[in-house]
Amino acid sequence: MVRKNKKAIYIITLLGFLLLCLFFLLRPVSIAAVYTNDNFSDVLVTNFPLTDKGKINWWLENKGKLSKNYGIPNPSLDSGRFSITFWDFGDGYKKKEKYDRICFPEMKTDVNCIEKDAVLIVSNNRAGSVFFTVDNGRYMVKGNGDIVKTKGW
Repeated sequence: MVRKNKKAIYIITLLGFLLLCLFFLLRPVSIAAVYTNDNFSDVLVTNFPLTDKGKINWWLENKGKLSKNYGIPNPSLDSGRFSITFWDFGDGYKKKEKYDRICFPEMKTDVNCIEKDAVLIVSNNRAGSVFFTVDNGRYMVKGNGDIVKTKGW
């Protein structure tokens, strides 16, 4: 009898853990704010994918929506270059207090900074090649649409 109870508790605990993992993995990405300065954009996000592949796939699936709703990317008129940094908005806005926070002076409050925790950078070069900078390296979209890791990372 005791053995059956231990087995049941183990199974329930395992199922609870799996459900918790699914909850964290399937939460939708939320965009808290978008700030643009010329061809540079900062996007504050929560629930961003954890893996490099997940982050890149999220961009590929949502780039049209970002363009339509927020006007990004916003390429430079002279060079055509752009850079979008996605920042983890985790704990929300904070006071400057620490030197290593990024602040948004557009917000007319002293609580207008976030921790510098970039989760994805999407950029391009003069030739129009698109690059993804993530935790584990830098990737480039080839002409045929394949995404390859670049050397030197």
